[in-house]
Amino acid sequence: MVMRRDVVLRVVARVLLGPSLMVAAALIVKGYVDVGDGFAAGMVVALAVALSYVALGAAQAEERLPLLRFAPHAAVGGLLISLVVGFAPLIFEKPLFSHFPGPGQRVVTIGSLELFTPLIFDIGVFLLVFGVMTMLLHQFGDPEDPVRRPADDVDEGGEAR
Repeated sequence: MVMRRDVVLRVVARVLLGPSLMVAAALIVKGYVDVGDGFAAGMVVALAVALSYVALGAAQAEERLPLLRFAPHAAVGGLLISLVVGFAPLIFEKPLFSHFPGPGQRVVTIGSLELFTPLIFDIGVFLLVFGVMTMLLHQFGDPEDPVRRPADDVDEGGEAR
């Protein structure tokens, strides 16, 4: 017997993904006024992805959200970014997690967005949390299927599947 998933749940899962990305961006950027929160931002997006897994099932969620296959890369990349930002000040004989640019120094901006090391660190934490949580969701949703890599989507002739 095949059970139909609730239509309302499927629609809500599809609609909530965009706003969750916006909330995550706001959580990361709030670091200019207060302490940024890459962990909470990663959890917000991971919860939206979890809702997609519940509503659609593992296979269909991964089919509709093809970027989920890059979750292992996001986790490793986020970890590396966070470690580099945290330990890079040691090169300049500064304490761990020293902020650059320092007080009174010119800050690079994109519009009104200031780019400095706490923002980069929060982005790394976001990628790490999102990647790890997505891999866990994949394992809970389909424990027999290994995490797919982008190279798995190419056949022997080099054609995309």
